[in-house]
Amino acid sequence: MHPRNKHLSGYDFPLLLTYVPELEKHLITKENGESTLNFADKTAVLLLNKALLFAFYDIKFWDLPEQFLCPPVPGRADYIHALADLLASDNGGEIPTGKSIRCLDIGTGANLIYPILGRALYKWRFVGSDINEIAVKIAQNISQANRLDIKIKHQKQANAIFSSIIGKSDYFDITMCNPPFHASEKEAQQGTQRKWKNLGIDKSEGKNTLNFGGHAPELWCEGGELGFVKNMICESANFKEQVGWFTCLISKKDNIPLLTKALQQQKVANFKTVKMVQGNKQSRFLAWRY
Repeated sequence: MHPRNKHLSGYDFPLLLTYVPELEKHLITKENGESTLNFADKTAVLLLNKALLFAFYDIKFWDLPEQFLCPPVPGRADYIHALADLLASDNGGEIPTGKSIRCLDIGTGANLIYPILGRALYKWRFVGSDINEIAVKIAQNISQANRLDIKIKHQKQANAIFSSIIGKSDYFDITMCNPPFHASEKEAQQGTQRKWKNLGIDKSEGKNTLNFGGHAPELWCEGGELGFVKNMICESANFKEQVGWFTCLISKKDNIPLLTKALQQQKVANFKTVKMVQGNKQSRFLAWRY
C-alpha cells in the first residue's frame, strides 16, 4: 500500500468492534490464533468498511442498499494518496491541502467513498457525479447526515461525462474516476465467478453475488472500460482550461497502450500511468493534462 495509508499494518479488530460491534460475529480465527474476516460474506465486508470509515475518517453514518457496490476502503485510500502525490509534483513536492483544492469524482456511487476519504485525509473540496438517480440520492443522504458539504450531481446522459457536470465558471484541480470495466452483464458475471474461484468458493450454481456488491451502472457499460475511458479522453479536450489533471483508474493493463494512443491523438501536453500495489493486487490510473 501507499506509505501514508492508515491501513498498512492490517485491521485492528478490537478497535473496529468498538465502532461496529456487530462485526464480531463475522470474525473467524486463523490457525495461528489471529482474527480475520470472512471476506466471502458481503455483509461482513460492508460492516468492515463501515467500521473503517467510523474509526479513521470521521464518519458517523454510512449504509448502503444491498444492490450497491461496497468499496474496500484501504484500496480506495491509495488512489487518493496517489492523487495527492500527483498534485504535489506541481507544487514543489508539497501536498496541497484545504478547500482551495477542488476535485471532481466521476461516478461517485451511492457509497461516496472518494469524497469521504479525500475530505478526511487532505481537506479537499469535492463534487461527485453519478448516472444513477438512486445512487445520487443515497450519496446526498450520506453527505447530509455527516455534514460533509459535498455536492452530488446527476449525470443525465451516458456519453456526457463532463458536459452536464462542469459549469462554465467551474475549475477543478483534479478529476478522478473508477469506471465500469465490463462490457456486458455476462462478462461481469464471468468476472464474479473468477473472484469466487480465487476465494476458493464454489459458486457455480448460478449464485453470482459479488462480495463487494455492485449492479449494472457500476460494473458494466457499452464498450466496457476501454470505450468509457476513450469517450472520457475525447470529451476532456472541451474542458482543458477548467481542469488541471484528468485521471481515471484502469483495471485492465492491456488497455493502456490503446488509451495512450488515444491521448496522443488528442495531443495532450502530458500524460502518465501511475502504478499502485495493494498486497498481491496491482492497479493503476491514467493521468493527463493539456
